Amino acid sequence: MAASGDLGVLPSLTAEELTAALPSLTRVARISASSLRMVAGSSLSLADLLAVAAEARRLFEAGADGIVVTQGTDTIEEVAFGLDLLVPGDGPVVVTGAMRNPTQPGADGPANLLAAVQVAASPEARGLGALVVFADEVHAARFVQKTHTQSIGTFRSRLAGPIGWVAEGRVRIVARPVGRRHVTLPEVPPDRPVALVTLSLGDDGRLLRAVEELGYAGLVVEALGGGHAPAPLAETLGHLATGMPVVLASRTGCGEVLRKTYGFTGSESDLLARGLIPAGALDGPKARILLWLLLMSGAGREEIARVFDSFMVSP
Repeated sequence: MAASGDLGVLPSLTAEELTAALPSLTRVARISASSLRMVAGSSLSLADLLAVAAEARRLFEAGADGIVVTQGTDTIEEVAFGLDLLVPGDGPVVVTGAMRNPTQPGADGPANLLAAVQVAASPEARGLGALVVFADEVHAARFVQKTHTQSIGTFRSRLAGPIGWVAEGRVRIVARPVGRRHVTLPEVPPDRPVALVTLSLGDDGRLLRAVEELGYAGLVVEALGGGHAPAPLAETLGHLATGMPVVLASRTGCGEVLRKTYGFTGSESDLLARGLIPAGALDGPKARILLWLLLMSGAGREEIARVFDSFMVSP
């Protein structure tokens, strides 16, 4: 980012400029820098995610030991999770960014970039998949979330906590998540858009009914509490589940969706009986990324349900 008058900052620093501004990186690893996109994190697309994943796979095949991706923080959790699913192998892919841009006192970008390179170059990070490194903490892609609009400690893993940290340049990994999964896409993946709808008090279902009309191939519902919907919406959700995969997540963003605790109309057990697929412990944005990739891979409803059911479970 760089200053742009009264309008604020714009994405303008290339990967080459970021690394050149931090000479200490060369004491950690031999660095090769390139820029794929110059857009705000909020404007990154699913196609951009696929392009970054393809470039990461190419670099690993060419002999890279680790990869660092820098981007705007708005969509870091989704990009990191997508890379975790799309880039196989043991080489670490580390995603980072900055909450304070270079025009502000205490800009955190250089420290985050240095820590990210240290993690990507560390043998300790191998086999962990995609990671988010921020404020010297190491987070697994499947758990991490952006939790604050301005704090430099915005990235948190509320469900499991950070899996490690960086101290005095040393990478410490104290937990290794199990049950990592990969999704393989065809050379030319089909377009399979997935909607994400959050339910709320008194929801009348108009957004849900529009999902089918707009041609979406799948739907993730961020339901209330442990996986509940207003009773009048239960029939609508059941109808949608007859024509497309409908994944049930929680708008709380933390904790596993219930399966058999409540029995009222619109409860989790009622919705699952109507054909919805439980998201497990994945939050809505991550469940959408997983469902989108599975649909593009050609997976049917049974396989999709199996993947969600087994996600984060040790094989």
